[in-house]
Amino acid sequence: MSKAFTRESDDASEEPISPRPSSALPPGAKNYVTPDGAERLRGELQRLVQEERPRLAVAADEDDDAVKRKLQRLDQRIQQIEDSLRSAVITPPPENAEDRQRVRFGATVTVRRNSGMVRYRIVGVDEADPDEGWVSWPSPVARALMQARVGERVRFRFPSGEEELEVVSIGYGAQTQA
Repeated sequence: MSKAFTRESDDASEEPISPRPSSALPPGAKNYVTPDGAERLRGELQRLVQEERPRLAVAADEDDDAVKRKLQRLDQRIQQIEDSLRSAVITPPPENAEDRQRVRFGATVTVRRNSGMVRYRIVGVDEADPDEGWVSWPSPVARALMQARVGERVRFRFPSGEEELEVVSIGYGAQTQA
């Protein structure tokens, strides 16, 4: 059969390699990272470079296209972590007791919402994990909470509507202030 009568999808059963994601940072913003976030990124990078990549590289020599695509995605992730660490501004929690009484980068903040208590940790864009309640510092909820103190209320518009969030506690690392 002529190639003109085949679908492209017949030849390309594999998924395409997606381009490297661009940074989630606003243009011109610094790449703030918590000290433990930087350690997690370094640990992931070390594991990928020393364990995962050599294992996949050996398998990729067998001319398996699926393994080659996995290797390419792994290389993209390695490059992304290296770029992130290269541009990271590692920002420790505030040392001053007065500064610890306000929501700042790295804080774990417990707020009372209409639906109950919710905990957010304000972290760098490369550390954000919505499942854990870790929100990036440029996110709308983090920006709304920044500089608030325990007992203060801030207005925030969720997709479900506007709510008032009451700051119940602020903590940095093992310390929580109520």
